[in-house]
Amino acid sequence: MVATDPQADATAAQPSSLGLLGQLIRFALIGGFCALVDLGTYTLLTQAAGMATSPWVDVARAISFIVGTTTAFFLNRKFTFSGGRRDGKAQIGSFVLLYTVTFFVAVGVNQLMLQVLPESAWQHTLCWAVSQATATVINFVMLKWVVFREPSTEEN
Repeated sequence: MVATDPQADATAAQPSSLGLLGQLIRFALIGGFCALVDLGTYTLLTQAAGMATSPWVDVARAISFIVGTTTAFFLNRKFTFSGGRRDGKAQIGSFVLLYTVTFFVAVGVNQLMLQVLPESAWQHTLCWAVSQATATVINFVMLKWVVFREPSTEEN
């Protein structure tokens, strides 16, 4: 097969120059931004759209998760894990599987925290934060070592 872009293969095969610390920093910065997108969506839906009671609170958390993590996926693909970038069905499949799992983890942890924590003005925000932190840890590990895995030197 003949490549039409001579630098396409060279760029895709080069490992990230960021290293683990650089990736963690970028992931944290992007994650902070996307967490604000997620929380803003959740707050808008629970407070302004009247989705603060069951079952609507779960729908609100699901929608906010999808908005936030989709934004995070594309930003991390471009800026954090570009050295491991690969196109095709494997990456899309890995993304869908990862985000399906973390979707259920985030919604489940949010619901668990709603049951465990006492009612307060901050209950929904704290529940969101705990569910988001849990999903974030899972996402970094799986994005780094599965979805955007950098090719090893033997694969080059």
